[in-house]
Amino acid sequence: MSDTITFTIDDVEIQGKPGQTILEAADEAGVYIPRLCYLEGLKPYGSCRLCTCMVNGRPMTACTQPIAEGMVVENETDQLRKLRADLIEMLFVEGNHYCMYCEKSGNCELQAQAYRLGIAAPKYPFLYPDRQVDASHPDVLVDHNRCILCARCIRASRDLDGKNVFQFVGRGKDKRVAVNAKARLADTDLDVTDKATSVCPVGALLTKRVGYTVPVGQRDYDQQPIGSDIESRQAVKSE
Repeated sequence: MSDTITFTIDDVEIQGKPGQTILEAADEAGVYIPRLCYLEGLKPYGSCRLCTCMVNGRPMTACTQPIAEGMVVENETDQLRKLRADLIEMLFVEGNHYCMYCEKSGNCELQAQAYRLGIAAPKYPFLYPDRQVDASHPDVLVDHNRCILCARCIRASRDLDGKNVFQFVGRGKDKRVAVNAKARLADTDLDVTDKATSVCPVGALLTKRVGYTVPVGQRDYDQQPIGSDIESRQAVKSE
């Protein structure tokens, strides 16, 4: 078996390794594919659908689809940009996201994806759901208003921390993240040092008393667009 698999993304030849997903091979090659639920170190989940690409003419999630010899992947098309923009806009209006007041602003991946796609304001009507904030834990708070159901905290708590602090309950519009306790986050064995506390892409799971340690204007996506760290690899190769 060959140690290299060759395929294309937007007519650019990419080489990957057997067992890699499209997203993993693309990252190594310096080709950025948008994502929210995916996080390196966690098992791919494929829930947000933001990484959807056309693979040999069919829509597939890049974070879960293994690469194959001769595969043809389309990542940057008008159709996919519209799909991704619609997904981002729906996530904004289905929750309560007030970026100007959120301490995650500038480090928020949802916000950064919106900026990358040129979204200034969603075109859909806001739903303003009635959601709760659980600040009972001495070091961590959960703001369900901002949760996008990416399951990062669930997977990190289960697979990295070995605790299973978080889990989904409910279905459809009533689906939400719940804690493994009778009522409050304070009643779980979550510790501020757990990996689960640092993986949230938005401001739904926050560590207390550190929100403005890095001033607004100096945060990750204040400096450069999301995905720039990956795209810089391709720029280095091209020099």
